[in-house]
Amino acid sequence: MDTVSTRGAPTRSGGSAADARRGARAFLDGLLPPVTSEAVGTVLLVVSELVTNALRHAGGTWTLELTAHPDGIEVAVHDPSPQAPRLRTPDLHGGTGGFGWPLVNRLARTTAVTPGSTGGKKVSAFLPR
Repeated sequence: MDTVSTRGAPTRSGGSAADARRGARAFLDGLLPPVTSEAVGTVLLVVSELVTNALRHAGGTWTLELTAHPDGIEVAVHDPSPQAPRLRTPDLHGGTGGFGWPLVNRLARTTAVTPGSTGGKKVSAFLPR
């Protein structure tokens, strides 16, 4: 797969899911050819879900990396937890979640969890452009 842009979205670390969405939006706004508005919405939703998972389940430390390809956008979130995301029954009443990882898998063409070389992991999703 040829890469259109290797600039991983101004790689952002820490902060909130809103910070991650702002960084992702700035990255997407700078791409040529432009990304469709539907794809922008999908990328921002996946960024929000993956960063929220890192905040909630991986100690709150994360790094976002975005890469544009001719046919899609790769979203990758690095965090210090070796624990892979897992499917669980969504909690409709207690507010404990369970919706994010299935949503990411539904929206992405592919997802992957790669162990980090010094611990932690990278969770990535490839989304249509």
